[in-house]
Amino acid sequence: MMERNPAATSLAVLEMAQAGRFAQIREMFAPQLRPMVTAEAIQAAWSAELGRRGQVASIGAPVSEPAQGGVVVVKVPVTCEHGELAVVVSVTEAGQLAGIQLAPASLAEPIAPWEPPGYADPDTFDEQNFMVGSGPLAVPGTLSLPRQSGPRAAVVLLAGSGPMDRDQTMGRNKPFKDLAWGLASCGVAVLRFDKVTYAHPTQVKAAVDFTVVDEYVPHAVAAIHLLRAHPAVDARRVFVLGHSLGGTVAPRVAAAEPSVAGLVILAGGTQPLHWAAVRQVRYLAALDPETAAASQPAIEAMTSAATTVDSPDLSPSTPPNELPFGVSASYWLDLRGYKPVEVAAALGRPMLILQGGRDYQATVPDDLTGWKSGLAHSPNVTITIYDPDNHLFFPGTGPSAPAEYEPAQHMDPAVVADIANWLTTVVDTSDVWAKGRA
Repeated sequence: MMERNPAATSLAVLEMAQAGRFAQIREMFAPQLRPMVTAEAIQAAWSAELGRRGQVASIGAPVSEPAQGGVVVVKVPVTCEHGELAVVVSVTEAGQLAGIQLAPASLAEPIAPWEPPGYADPDTFDEQNFMVGSGPLAVPGTLSLPRQSGPRAAVVLLAGSGPMDRDQTMGRNKPFKDLAWGLASCGVAVLRFDKVTYAHPTQVKAAVDFTVVDEYVPHAVAAIHLLRAHPAVDARRVFVLGHSLGGTVAPRVAAAEPSVAGLVILAGGTQPLHWAAVRQVRYLAALDPETAAASQPAIEAMTSAATTVDSPDLSPSTPPNELPFGVSASYWLDLRGYKPVEVAAALGRPMLILQGGRDYQATVPDDLTGWKSGLAHSPNVTITIYDPDNHLFFPGTGPSAPAEYEPAQHMDPAVVADIANWLTTVVDTSDVWAKGRA
């Protein structure tokens, strides 16, 4: 087995690429990911990059990020004859590969400390740490509490898919910290917490019956109860805000906890996740015509895995390596039976649904149309599209691509302002609806 040193593993990957040993690189991937990776696709991406920049001249010192969810991201600066790039290698705790990306050279620079966005005023709020949930799977969280007097509206944040920390850290960016500090500066209390898949990856991996409910609902409900019991929070105005898969699951949280005052859904998917994954793989392949053909086997593997999820023969005993991302059948059995729009429509709660116009992960035609059509007759639903924004609600131009997430940036101030305004005005605490849930 490869030495369990992420930096050494990353340098070994580079050595193999230079030697043309792409099949060997593929074998280093975690077994559940191997069906979606081909030696031809790795070779095509590498050859296309060298075709643009020339042969490798030198390799710099690897830069490693702190582990997240059992995965360490290593960034290796590479100097070529006609330019520079960064090779980004994700390595699991078992020393296997979870991903390889060829990225702009700036990505290999050490990550500078996060800086607050201009719309956040740290002098207007305080932060306190809490444990969310109970027992061995309790997770750490942070409450951003405005200093102004009087009970205020509050919101629980639910991150997207995968092992996310409370700030939803992605490289140099922390969109949930942007959001929490921005909302707290506007007088809204915000509770965010590490996902259980981030805080307890070993226990989650060992739970073969783990479902999307286990991933989100217990900790979300515990966070809601924590806020409702806090003396500085108006218990009648505790909301749930979910991003991406967190937005998809938000209606399920509200169905489980009747005290939720309303929902904010950011880039929430309505297309089944397994087919959304196929769509995303096709989109990313089409971004680079030079490697599109080599990506076809990966698209076919993802399509086959998605088809297995829909099969009536899917059962808890279906091997994970036949399913998307190597996730257990129990997870997919639960998720495929969940209809987020139908659950949302039955809630009768106020909802704010926001969508980036340039988002390729949750899109206007594939996902937002589901919310629009399913909630067309529901009262108190506001839907807004921010045309320049991508999946993280970072403004930009042109077709969205993963590389645009890399530079340090902040969530669109218009999005934060609109959420703050909605949370502080949507529920009149004197009305009958609010009193009924007090």
